[in-house]
Amino acid sequence: MFTGAVGPLGIGIATLWLSLIVLLPLAALAFHSVSDGLGTFVDAITAPAALATLRITVVVSLVVAAINAVMGTVIAWVLVRDEFPGKKFVDALIDLPFALPTIVASIVLLSLYGPQSPIGVQLNATEPGLVVALAFVTLPFVVRSVQPVLIEADREVEEAAASLGAGNVTIFRTVVLPVLAPAILGGTGLAFARAIGEYGSIVLIGGNIPYKTQVASQYIQQQIEIDRSVNAAAVSVALLVLAFVVLFVLRLVANRGLRREEDDR
Repeated sequence: MFTGAVGPLGIGIATLWLSLIVLLPLAALAFHSVSDGLGTFVDAITAPAALATLRITVVVSLVVAAINAVMGTVIAWVLVRDEFPGKKFVDALIDLPFALPTIVASIVLLSLYGPQSPIGVQLNATEPGLVVALAFVTLPFVVRSVQPVLIEADREVEEAAASLGAGNVTIFRTVVLPVLAPAILGGTGLAFARAIGEYGSIVLIGGNIPYKTQVASQYIQQQIEIDRSVNAAAVSVALLVLAFVVLFVLRLVANRGLRREEDDR
C-alpha cells in the first residue's frame, strides 16, 4: 500500500541538502559574528548607526507588511470573486516582482518618483520611497497565500449567512476572515521577512542616508566595504533572529487558528 512516505533515504537526502544550503551557511555566519568575542558582537549591534538602521528597517517593514496584508487580501479577493476584462493579465502581473530583477524595480521607481518625476511626486531618499519599493516586491507573498484559500472556501456558508440577514461586513468578519486569517498571517510574515532583508529594490530610490533611509542590508554592505565583516555578520545575525522569531510566532498563531477552525467543524 502506497503511504507517501519517502523512508530513511529520502529523509537523509532532505536533511543533507537542507544542511548544505541553509544550516551550514547560517552556522558559519553566526560563528563569524562572535569570532572576536561576545562583547564585540554586542557592541556591533548596539552601535548608534546599527540601532538606527535596524529601527528604520523594522519600522518600514512592519508598515509594508501591514499595507500588503490589507491590499494583498483585497487583490486576491478581486481576482477570485470578480470577473473583468484583462483578469488573466492582472493575475500574471502579480508574479512579476518574483521574476523581475529587483534593481530594475529600483530604476523604474526612481524614474517615476525621483527628482525628474513625470508625475511631480518625489519620494527619492525618503521613508515613503522605501515603503513603495518594498511594497512592490512583497505584494505577491500575500496575494499568492490568500488566493488558493479563497478558491477552496465554501461559499455555501456565506450564502447561508446572507439568507439569514447578515450584511456583507458581518459575513466577512464572522465567516470569511477566520478562514483567511492563517493565510493572511503566513503571507504577511513572508512579506515582512523579505522586506527586512531586501536590497536591490531600494538601492537607488532609498538614498542610503544614515539615520534616515539607510536600511540594514545597505548598512551591512557598508561595513563589508570598510573591512568590518564581523560587524556586518553581527547585524546579519540580528536580522535572521528577528525574521525567524516573527515567522515562528505567526506560524504558531496560524496553526492555532487552523486547529480552532477544525474544532468548530
